[in-house]
Amino acid sequence: MSAQTSEDSGDLVKRSFGHGMGLAVSAFAIFVSLVHLFLAIFPWLSEIDRNIFHFASFSLLCALIFPMARRRWSASSRLGFAIDLTIGLATAGAAAYLAFALNPIYERGVRLNTFDWIASCVVILGAIELTRRAAGLVIPILIVLSLTYVVAWGSWIDGVFSFPGLSWETMLFRSIYGDEALFGTIARISSTYVFLFIIFGAFLIHSGAGEFVIDLSRAIAGKLVGGPGLVAVVASGLTGTISGSAIANTASTGVITIPLMKRAGFKPKFAAGVESASSTGGQLMPPIMGAGAFVMASFTQISYEHIVVVAALPALLYFLSVAFFVRIEARRLNLQPMANEGRTLGAALRDGGASFIIPIIVLITLLVSGFTPTYAAVIGILTVIASSWLTKRPMGLRGVLKALEMGARNMVTSAVLLCSVGLIVNVIATAGVGNTFSLMIADWANGVLLIAIVLIALASLVLGMGLPVTAAYIVLATLSAPALAGMIQNFVVIEAIAAGTLPDAAKAVLMLGAPEAITMLAGPVSPEQAEALVASLPLEVAAPLRDLVVPPEAAVAALLSAHMIIFWLSQDSNVTPPVCLAAFTAAAIAKSPPMSTGVQSWKLAKGLYIVPVLFAYTPILSGDWAAAFQVFAFAVIGIYALAAGMQGCMERPLAWPIRILALAAGVACLWPWALAINIAGVAATFALLAFNLRFGQVPEPVTPAAE
Repeated sequence: MSAQTSEDSGDLVKRSFGHGMGLAVSAFAIFVSLVHLFLAIFPWLSEIDRNIFHFASFSLLCALIFPMARRRWSASSRLGFAIDLTIGLATAGAAAYLAFALNPIYERGVRLNTFDWIASCVVILGAIELTRRAAGLVIPILIVLSLTYVVAWGSWIDGVFSFPGLSWETMLFRSIYGDEALFGTIARISSTYVFLFIIFGAFLIHSGAGEFVIDLSRAIAGKLVGGPGLVAVVASGLTGTISGSAIANTASTGVITIPLMKRAGFKPKFAAGVESASSTGGQLMPPIMGAGAFVMASFTQISYEHIVVVAALPALLYFLSVAFFVRIEARRLNLQPMANEGRTLGAALRDGGASFIIPIIVLITLLVSGFTPTYAAVIGILTVIASSWLTKRPMGLRGVLKALEMGARNMVTSAVLLCSVGLIVNVIATAGVGNTFSLMIADWANGVLLIAIVLIALASLVLGMGLPVTAAYIVLATLSAPALAGMIQNFVVIEAIAAGTLPDAAKAVLMLGAPEAITMLAGPVSPEQAEALVASLPLEVAAPLRDLVVPPEAAVAALLSAHMIIFWLSQDSNVTPPVCLAAFTAAAIAKSPPMSTGVQSWKLAKGLYIVPVLFAYTPILSGDWAAAFQVFAFAVIGIYALAAGMQGCMERPLAWPIRILALAAGVACLWPWALAINIAGVAATFALLAFNLRFGQVPEPVTPAAE
């Protein structure tokens, strides 16, 4: 066996193998993918056994692919490989032992014997070490802090986070077999939805769908003003359906779109920013949403179909926001449309359309028809293979095996990380940290929803520096979704108090919990007074009050809004300095300064922060389509005005006083629950645009950069 190292994104190192060992690793990766596909159709194993197989197989792959250290002895030598193989086999073997140990443990009255202790410790230590290799130090540190908190130092602290402590035996048992633990709910999500759709994406890539997406985007948007940038927006949105990763999306489409934008005259850092911002949006695009839709459905128990349907308008709004920046920048630089260098729309559809369009249509149809996502993913994969034979790039046995291998390799980091995150989530659930954290957010925000969103955004950014977005979303949703959902439901309670329509049972709860409210309920109450009253209520009063007042459909909408806010904000680490891996990936392609590119991508991705505010304060996710389209229409114009104010241009450059007016008009368009203000904002935006067209000065055109 000969082994070399290869640099991955960031500071991670992947081992490259010689021919013989490379074939063995590839064969094992293919085997892992095939077993998961088989179990998706024929659930031969129990859920926990499937989750254990999932963790064990990817632990072995992770130990082989990611060496223990970057030093030569670890990454390249036979000794380093032997150590990594031993760690991988020990972790996988211990996990397999635990699959057979559960019934004997229960027969002994939930007592661990010596072998149970050893296997449990090996699995947890293996999870910590392999997560360190694949994703850095953040999650391993959190795991160690979490596990020691419930058995040791939680009892040393005072206040709301004090925890009396569990025995080591109880902690180990719950960490392995708990519903939220290493082999629990999150491992189930990883072993089914996430992995199967990553395999689906790998098949799409090997069928030539990636090339089709680029050709289609160039045919649709290539001739428009700012066309190359718009190509990046369209291509990245469509590729998000394939890749499941903003970084992979950036790397795959960026090698084409970034040079194209530079040739058109866009600055390198702007071109890289457009690509990274657009690729981040790919994770928001239904029907897959980077597997986020399935994770959210599992967490909230809201149907997958409902989530992807209501998520469509916000996703479109995000991509329009990036497209506005592209067009405005093209106008500011007076860039001319490029000659069409790509294929025509008809040629793109004829040559590669079948391998992308048919599987996506089949997938969406199956999901909307009520088939499980796992079943739909398997049928979608078979459809990719079949439809590829209608194109110039039919998939044979070699292509199928390559796609299976690629799917498993692409899943290694996510599988190990998502399973390991279960150790943290289990502690959060066991110790009630989530409820405490939710109370703290509500307390710090003082009942102001916008402040709560800002606090969650900051927490998301910090977590995102060391976590993929799905893992960051899971941790944050566990901690803060209950508080956020409750604060959104409070709007219904405030409206009922102000209107005097509280049910008698709710009045009784309010009078018992807050006797000072009796006088307020006797007469008319202003919305401000009602809001102050609700903000002052303790949780033991506010929670039952919401249960009595908020209709079920409104409660579901509030829960979905809370989770969607957290999911969107969890994407910001891809584009927000100081750690913005999608932007850094794009900067490497564009040869632009990484941190400057990160600032540019953060600026272009403003939809990540604007749209969550709409989730909180408007009915865009309510399922009321008339109200949702009204919010959407005003938001489109408002975001255009905000982009114009930030970039200093509409169709012509703007002076500073006009830029300030444009920003104000944009805010007015987005102002919630105020139709008159929204209409005034739209009128102001169109007036500014007309003034800009009439009196603005056309800048000198920029000469496109030579490649």
